[in-house]
Amino acid sequence: MWKLAFKRLLIAALILTPCLTLAHDARPLFVQINESGGTGAGIHQYTVKLQVPPTVVTGNRPYLSLPEICTAERMGVITQLKCSAPLTGQALTIGWPEHNPSISTLIRVSLASGESYQQLLGPDENNWQVPAERDSLAVVSEYSVLGIEHILMGWDHLLFLLCLIFIAGNFRRILITISGFTVAHSLTLVLTTLGLIRLPIAPVEAVIALSILFLATEIIRDRRDTLAWRYPVAVSTLFGLIHGFGFASVLQEIGLPQNDLGLALLFFNIGVELGQILFVAAIMAAFAVLRRIETFPLARAQGVLVYGAGSLAAFWTLERVSGF
Repeated sequence: MWKLAFKRLLIAALILTPCLTLAHDARPLFVQINESGGTGAGIHQYTVKLQVPPTVVTGNRPYLSLPEICTAERMGVITQLKCSAPLTGQALTIGWPEHNPSISTLIRVSLASGESYQQLLGPDENNWQVPAERDSLAVVSEYSVLGIEHILMGWDHLLFLLCLIFIAGNFRRILITISGFTVAHSLTLVLTTLGLIRLPIAPVEAVIALSILFLATEIIRDRRDTLAWRYPVAVSTLFGLIHGFGFASVLQEIGLPQNDLGLALLFFNIGVELGQILFVAAIMAAFAVLRRIETFPLARAQGVLVYGAGSLAAFWTLERVSGF
């Protein structure tokens, strides 16, 4: 028995090793531009800071090309700008010394008036014009995309959902279980983003990894009389509250436009739910097709996935606890 378990664990590790670094590492290049006021002589002053993902090599660090109306002075990681006209309506360009290694760019501009603008550029986009006025439709699309991307690139959230599907079993129980997860993480996402609840992110990330490990262990043990098997919605709701803090940490890092705070928060959450629905529907459809193939070892494939999820969760747990 132990040989079979070890064999499954080894196969799962080989299949899922490329995913080890993908839990919360698929983050964009972040460009923050803050207006610090004017000199009174028609000069507008700004500070610029680039947060580069750690996967980018030193010789290929990106840079921001500015309009001709601005002069720049580098001060450590901060660049000071003096512009003869406001940046609104001006074009900004992201440049790479070698090439863009498939990284998106999130640009946020905060003005002295209190207005703020934000745009997510795909890896194939490098130009953006700062809008003269805020477009609520742009906020809707940007934060919806951010929500979808976060859930679909967050392997820890996806593996938790995968384990929920396996432990819930039939369609009705899956629907109820996923609904509990949705309500719970939406609640803590909103409360945390609005500043009503605060938790340190490091323990939260560790508990998220533990939630996957817990479910994977329950599935492997296959004792149908436990709380997780009998009432999976209770488990999904409890851990969903913790996952909501993880979603909120992304929004805190990215930031929310103060003038469209409610709109951005709403559609980020909607984006998360859309991505979640896409993933769950894809998994259920895939297994429905595989069940029709008589020669396909479906039970063995599920076992490999569960052992793989548990292995990754154990790795993430140790990694995140060691980072406290």
